[in-house]
Amino acid sequence: MTFASRKWLSNIERNPFAIRNLCERLRLLLIAALLFLVCVVAVSSQGKRATTSKGKTEDLTLGKRTYSANCAACHGLDGKGGERAPDIVTRPQVRQLSDAALLRVLQEGVPNTSMPSFRFLDIKTQNSLVAHLRTLQGAIPGTKLPGNALRGREIFFNKGACATCHMIHGQGGFFASDLGGYARGLSQESVHEAIVSPNRDLDPRRRTVVATLRSGILLEGIARNEDNFSVQLITPDGALHLLYKSSLANLTYRDQSPMPADYGAKLSSSELDDLVNFLFSFAEEKSNRKAKDESEDD
Repeated sequence: MTFASRKWLSNIERNPFAIRNLCERLRLLLIAALLFLVCVVAVSSQGKRATTSKGKTEDLTLGKRTYSANCAACHGLDGKGGERAPDIVTRPQVRQLSDAALLRVLQEGVPNTSMPSFRFLDIKTQNSLVAHLRTLQGAIPGTKLPGNALRGREIFFNKGACATCHMIHGQGGFFASDLGGYARGLSQESVHEAIVSPNRDLDPRRRTVVATLRSGILLEGIARNEDNFSVQLITPDGALHLLYKSSLANLTYRDQSPMPADYGAKLSSSELDDLVNFLFSFAEEKSNRKAKDESEDD
C-alpha cells in the first residue's frame, strides 16, 4: 500500500463523518447500478415481446395468404366447406385434431379423396396454415383467458355438478359427452355460450328423448342409436336401454337439451370464467399430450 493510500485511510478512520459520507456514496452507486440493470432488462424484454408479436402477426398473415391461394377454392374462404371439400371449421372431427395431426394431413393428404398433399410447402408455411385454421375455428392465439382453472375444477366436480353427466380425464359420468378435448379450437365466447344456453343451435342428436313403456314407466335420455324398429336410449344414470318401438306406448322428442339451462343464474360471472378456463386447460393438456405421442410414434 502506498503512503498516499495509508494517509487517506488514516484520515477516514479519524473522521467518522468521512466514513458516513463514503458509505452514502457507495449506497448511491449501488442503487444507480441496480436501476441501470432494471432498465436494461425492461428494454430487452420489451424488444423480445415486440419481436414475438411481430413474428406471430407475420405467421398469421402468411397462413391467411397461403390458405386463400391453396385451400379456399375447395373449403371456402371461411373454411365452412363447398361443393368439393367439407367444412373444416365447425366439424368436431376436425376441431379435435391436434396441430401435429393437422400437419400430417397437410403433408400426406387424405387417400381416396380430393385432398392432396401439400408437402411442397415449407414447414414454416405449413405451421402458419394450421395457425390460420385455428383462427377460423375461433381460437385467438396468445389470448390469456380470465378465470382460474383450479377453481373451475371445483365447480365442475361440485357446485356445477357437471361430472354427474360429463367425464373429463377419466372422472365423471357416462351420460353426456367426454369434455377432455372439447374446448380445443373453440373461442372462449362459444364455450361460455354452450354452458349458459345449451338449447341454442341444438344438435338434433343431442335432444331429449322420452320413451313411455306400456307399463307406464317413463325413460328419459338421449338416443345413442336409432332405426325404424328400435332405439338405444341412455339415461342420466348411465344405463343403456335397448327398446323396440313396437313395445312402446309412446316415443317423443323434445327440442331441448338434457343439460340444465340455468347455469347463467346458478353460477356467477367469475365462476363461469373459472369453469371455461378449466375446460380450456384440459383441452390444451390433451392436445400437448397427443402431439407428443404422435411425435414419438414418428
